[in-house]
Amino acid sequence: MLCDRAWEDLQVEVAQYINSDVRIDNKEKKAAKPLSGFLQRIKGKHGRFRGNLSGKRVEFTGRTVISPDPNLKITEVAIPIHMAQILSYPERVSSHNIEKLRQYVRNGPSKYPGALSVKYPDGNSRFLMGDYRKRYADELKFGCIVHRHLEDGDVVLFNRQPSLHRMSIMCHRARIMPWRTLRFNESVCNPYNADFDGDEMNMHVPQTEEARTEALMLMGVQNNLCTPKNGEILVASTQDFLTSSFLITRKDTFYDRAAFSLVCSYMGDGMDLIDLPTPTLLKPIELWTGKQLFNVLLRPHASVRVYLNLAVKERNYSRKIVKKIGDKEIEVETMCPNDGFVYIRNSELICGQLGKATIGNGNKDGLYSILLRDYNAHAAATCMNRLAKLSARWIGNHGFSIGIDDVQPGKRLNDAKGVSISGDYKKCDEQIRLFNEGKLQLKPGCDAAQTLEANITEILNKIRDETGKVCMRELHWRNSPLIMSQCGSKGSAINISQMIACVGQQSVGGRRAPNGFIDRSLPHFERGSKTPAAKGFVANSFYSGLTATEFFFHTMGGREGLVDTAVKTAETGYMSRRLIKSLEDLGIHYDNTCRNASGCIVQFIYGDDGMDPSSMEGKNGFPLNFDRLLMKVKATCPPIDQKYLSVDAIPHMLEEQLVKHDPDGVCSEAFKKSLKGFLEGKANDLKRLMELVNNCAQKSEILEDIGHKIAGITDRQLEVFIRICVGRYRSKVIEAGTAIGAIGAQSIGEPGTQMTLKTFHFAGVASMNITQGVPRIKEIINAAKKISTPIITAELEFDNNVNVARMVRGYIEKTVLGQVAKSIKIVMTSRLASVVISLDMERIQGAQLYIDANVVKESILLTSKLKLKEQHVKVLDVKKLEVVPPADRSKIHFELHALKNLLPMVVVKGIKTVERAVIAEKKNGNKSLNKEGKKQYQLFVEGMGLLSVMGIEGIEGRKTMSNHVMEMLQVLGIEAARSCIINEIASTMASHGMSIDIRHMMLLADVMTFRGEVLGITRFGIQKMDKSILMLASFEKTGDHLFNASVNGRDDRIEGVTECIIMGIPIQLGTGIFKVMQRVDTLPMLKYGADPVLCIFLKQPI
Repeated sequence: MLCDRAWEDLQVEVAQYINSDVRIDNKEKKAAKPLSGFLQRIKGKHGRFRGNLSGKRVEFTGRTVISPDPNLKITEVAIPIHMAQILSYPERVSSHNIEKLRQYVRNGPSKYPGALSVKYPDGNSRFLMGDYRKRYADELKFGCIVHRHLEDGDVVLFNRQPSLHRMSIMCHRARIMPWRTLRFNESVCNPYNADFDGDEMNMHVPQTEEARTEALMLMGVQNNLCTPKNGEILVASTQDFLTSSFLITRKDTFYDRAAFSLVCSYMGDGMDLIDLPTPTLLKPIELWTGKQLFNVLLRPHASVRVYLNLAVKERNYSRKIVKKIGDKEIEVETMCPNDGFVYIRNSELICGQLGKATIGNGNKDGLYSILLRDYNAHAAATCMNRLAKLSARWIGNHGFSIGIDDVQPGKRLNDAKGVSISGDYKKCDEQIRLFNEGKLQLKPGCDAAQTLEANITEILNKIRDETGKVCMRELHWRNSPLIMSQCGSKGSAINISQMIACVGQQSVGGRRAPNGFIDRSLPHFERGSKTPAAKGFVANSFYSGLTATEFFFHTMGGREGLVDTAVKTAETGYMSRRLIKSLEDLGIHYDNTCRNASGCIVQFIYGDDGMDPSSMEGKNGFPLNFDRLLMKVKATCPPIDQKYLSVDAIPHMLEEQLVKHDPDGVCSEAFKKSLKGFLEGKANDLKRLMELVNNCAQKSEILEDIGHKIAGITDRQLEVFIRICVGRYRSKVIEAGTAIGAIGAQSIGEPGTQMTLKTFHFAGVASMNITQGVPRIKEIINAAKKISTPIITAELEFDNNVNVARMVRGYIEKTVLGQVAKSIKIVMTSRLASVVISLDMERIQGAQLYIDANVVKESILLTSKLKLKEQHVKVLDVKKLEVVPPADRSKIHFELHALKNLLPMVVVKGIKTVERAVIAEKKNGNKSLNKEGKKQYQLFVEGMGLLSVMGIEGIEGRKTMSNHVMEMLQVLGIEAARSCIINEIASTMASHGMSIDIRHMMLLADVMTFRGEVLGITRFGIQKMDKSILMLASFEKTGDHLFNASVNGRDDRIEGVTECIIMGIPIQLGTGIFKVMQRVDTLPMLKYGADPVLCIFLKQPI
């Protein structure tokens, strides 16, 4: 008995040793302190796998508060001298640095610049804390390693958490400076998402020459100006730099020689050569403009061979229509009255005030983007450095501040606001009156209440927009918020409108304030009130102050934003982790294929063209912007003594040049086709222009020459253009070893933090909701079998006839008997008890439905829940039928009432899985008309049943699709599911104003589908992707994976990223993808005696 008890105790102890969560009786709990078993130590966020093996605490790091310093280069970071004395770098002694290092050793650890210790070739180390430093310095010889303090020019890694994408950790050069904070140029805030309200950042010091080299080349700020998410510039001028540039380049900014020379000196280090341009005004005194200052900034000296050409529309651009020719409006961009069209030709700013579109982040056609693409990263970085220094000093002298008087409305503004609000309130009252009288014209797919809400919301949103326009028009040009809004440094017209004129409608859950009390939003209003004031409209501004009720509504909207942000952070963090774990092993190999760690091919060519997303210049991920390149070629290759090509000669020369410059066929067919299409378009423009010239009454060579200068191209220009296009395309091919999986995961995960968790109204249909934002992305990557808002977009065969659309909708939309029946009554006589159904034929004909008593009978018989047969349903006439329950007389009363309750739910027309279908106008851009000028329509079907919808007569099945990935898989196959994943992620991102290169989404879709089924990026989907044991254990369910692997005797080949990090070996991606092999002579075969395996059987000694 005692032995059995001891055996049980031993079992409990061993079980708890492995897993301390094993349940045991309270009596048997001996230890007061809870035990921590093996499983508890290795699982979870702070366990061995995630806390110590995948993510480790490291040495040679520093962390402190950050501050701005515009006088630093974008590649530099200022390190406090106190931090530089603690951190060190092991420098090997050579003939070049022995004297410097001897002095450092003499200084020791407490005097800067000094050293902490010396390591000798025999492995011994000497710490320099004592009085023997002079002796150690004299004994220093070649081969010793001195751990010296950090000095100017050292390579350091700079990081801000959360590290959401690749540019959250970049390489800078150290600048040792006094004070106690880390400082860097504000232009580098964007990639780190840093501000200076108390943020802290981390710094790491690489300890080997290899690490320093890789950090500089791969992680250097200068080499990461563009984001791999979509190729847009991310390191660019921001806030005060934009404001300064905007004010400097105003038309009325002039400088005399002394002032201009002084301001020119602001932008350099005092060592740059500067050529003063010719003054704009010569009499009465020489004056230079602010625009000329930017000419100097771009090209300070004739030896600088930078010829920049760009044309950008700034935020304050307004169209200037000169005249109309037929339907075509002739727009002269350079005549913008607000000077919002920026045109630079050969590094000379011709017109325009610089703002965010030109020198800010997020524009592929901006100044820095073009410098980077046309010249190099150094040219872009140098220009950024000059502008930072110039802006900081200029705006400090000029002065720029914001005060309460900047948001004080004038009398005209208050009058305009009063007229606007009172007029729109009357419109709202009219809509409410029509609703109460039942005369409101319904919107597609909406009932009266939904239509009223949509109409009132539309009217109230216009109030804020209109008052914003009035503010922009009435405010003085010197108004600080107005300047910041126009140049894009901070805020918008809506922010100004809210401060000065009207805060506007407050929304909760995408709608007006809901009724939280009985039939009213707040107790201050009458019950059932739908007026703007009662449903969250704030007519006051922040300047005038909010009333009590307005304040309550405003806090409702604010609370929703706070909760949304808090929930979103956790959601997107977990989503990003799953994406990275599933894609981290993917990389480009030397045969241009995209493979995972096991060598399985996921894509034969990355993104179908093998291009690097961070190098894309055109829109929608296209490699080049042909229009801008042709403009550059025409500006830099003037037609001196060269004849212009004829229309027919352009295509012939194109073919010759393509063969000449792309002999090995690196350029894809799609690229060649787009290049041919572009040049054909230019040839057609030239042809039309020449026809206009020839049709002129006064034919002259001057007119023909002008026409050629506008649209013509010489053979030299065409040759240079094609050479640049082909050369650029070939340089944009993605390099082998690129970890495109991790980059793609970050590119999809990082924008998720900026998304909301809301459900939005479907475009064009007020009452139809569609899930967007983070929940929608989650549904897609989880490969969810059931999604919250499945919608089928059905194209019509005859899309310009609304009556046909209504007819087709009748076939699709689920129509139940209760909707078309005038009455469903129980009739009891002495002989028979039945349910009699009368159909409402007027309503049926009005809805253009083909339903009569026979159709209803057939539907009732097909409804399995009713369990009725042919003899139980009798058609009395076209619009009346009788249903007799098949029960005995004892239960007849209950059966009749059950039948009466179930019959209204019988589907008599349409598809059972479809909730409803809505007719909507088809939008092509901003237009809803086709070539004949007729409106085009399409159907949005709410619910499942893609196969049934595609089979309906009148539906164009080949163009009909669902937003449900798994339904697309079942109906159309794996390729359709892949396309659905790509399109849905792209449309979700676009709805939030985010552009992501389609190659990232293609890669994610291929990973989810390349095994022939749609695998979600979840713990189950990742497990099916044949991932390694260590990787699965570091992801989720650590204990389960390790136990299963040990029971089944599985081995791990240590090929993936996670496994290599855990084992501490180089990852087989990037610089670790290749192996350097050395040729050695063949060695003679060595014999070590008998074979060990044979010896066992022969019983011979080994």
